[in-house]
Amino acid sequence: MEKEHNLVPGDKLWKRFLYRVIYRADTRLGKLFDVILLALILVSTFIILMESVPKLDKKFHIYFIISEWVISVIFSVEYFLRIAVLKNKKQYIFSFFGIIDFLSLVPFYLSFFFPITKYFLIFRMLRMLRVFRVFNLLDFMNDGYVIVRALKNSSRKIYIFLLFLIIFSVIVGSLMFMVEGGRPGFETIPQSIYWAVVTVTTVGYGDVSPITPMGKFFAVILMLAGYSIIAVPTGIVTAEMRNKRQNLELICERCGNEDIDDDARYCKQCGKKLA
Repeated sequence: MEKEHNLVPGDKLWKRFLYRVIYRADTRLGKLFDVILLALILVSTFIILMESVPKLDKKFHIYFIISEWVISVIFSVEYFLRIAVLKNKKQYIFSFFGIIDFLSLVPFYLSFFFPITKYFLIFRMLRMLRVFRVFNLLDFMNDGYVIVRALKNSSRKIYIFLLFLIIFSVIVGSLMFMVEGGRPGFETIPQSIYWAVVTVTTVGYGDVSPITPMGKFFAVILMLAGYSIIAVPTGIVTAEMRNKRQNLELICERCGNEDIDDDARYCKQCGKKLA
């Protein structure tokens, strides 16, 4: 994820001024700009939600349209200004926030040709991630990074577990098809597999239930196995998060030295006391 404070402004005075307003949340104007931006994002999201209510859309349709136009134009100008003030424009365009900002604009212009796409404007809420930068909540971003890395590192184990779960559901579904003998909800193997998946994931719609004693026995086995759906992936990811957090803690905050022994109390490079 590209850190926005690492972006470099252009040489002209107006570019440097706008850079401090648009990118620097540690300045008064910068923080005010971001707060206004966040408020517009919330208003835009509220409008999208209200537009989906027929009664409200019929009554306030023209106001919704005008508001969405104004907000979208503001966001468009802001996006191009973010690009214009930078020396290396690609650095922002292909950064995490750059991609999010672009994707938040696309649905508005696509809606001219495909009206239904306007509801994709709800993705503007992703821009709310800037709240971490505005209110100095970067520790939360670090925690988010730990979760993402933990999911990535444990993905192979989770894939194997899901594969086992699919095989298990197919086998149990096939057995239920034979046991229930074509009763309602179990007329075909795919229908029986659907019941097995709903049961093992602990969703339990209740639209299909086994009738025979053997069918109920298989249902109990599947219900008990369903707890592993939560327990196994949670345990895998938690272990990875613990390992990742320990790795993050073994980095000197002052000099960034990563060559730190597990039992070290001070950084061998700069002498700073480790937390």
